[in-house]
Amino acid sequence: MPKFILATKQNMVQFFSEGGKAFAATLLNAGPVVVINIKTAERDGYFAAQVGYGNKKKIAKPQQGQFKNLGNFRYVKEFSVPDAKEIENIKLGTTIDVSIFKEGDIVAVSGTSKGKGFQGVVKRHGFHGGSRTHGQKHSEREPGSIGGGGRAGGRVVKGMRMAGRMGGERITVKNLKILAIDKENNQLLVSGAVPGKRGTLLEIRSANLEI
Repeated sequence: MPKFILATKQNMVQFFSEGGKAFAATLLNAGPVVVINIKTAERDGYFAAQVGYGNKKKIAKPQQGQFKNLGNFRYVKEFSVPDAKEIENIKLGTTIDVSIFKEGDIVAVSGTSKGKGFQGVVKRHGFHGGSRTHGQKHSEREPGSIGGGGRAGGRVVKGMRMAGRMGGERITVKNLKILAIDKENNQLLVSGAVPGKRGTLLEIRSANLEI
């Protein structure tokens, strides 16, 4: 069965292995999730499983039909499945919890990064800014020239790195290792950092599944 689950980010911690090696790690509240729909190539053109996660006190009637009376879910996400053989192992109404993973598994984690508002080119793109000497007065964090008549016909070319809204984007971090599993409390500990702030919804999938 393909390995996937939904989780919310809790906080970063320091994890020590049995050999005394320290790892930066992230603690996640993961699942349980319930399979509420199965998509097949014959009917939908691709293989995927839809899962519901979290609880909501009240949902609309269309959602009640979508959830097939399996629960009042706050979040619904879809995970692609490679082929028909794998989709046969997933049944409607199946509950998936952290026990589907084991310590040492390599996973990919996707989520929405922190929003940072409107930022200049130094923070957003890593520009060095102007010289700190030789008469500079206002150009320390300016972007410099953005083109002109000699390039692109006097217009600003598409993709020009400029100041603008930063963050709030879908980010996927690959090759993270599961360091520990707490089935009783539905928690996972994964190596490294993952996108978002505390409470951010995250998709966790085994490394061989498509993103």
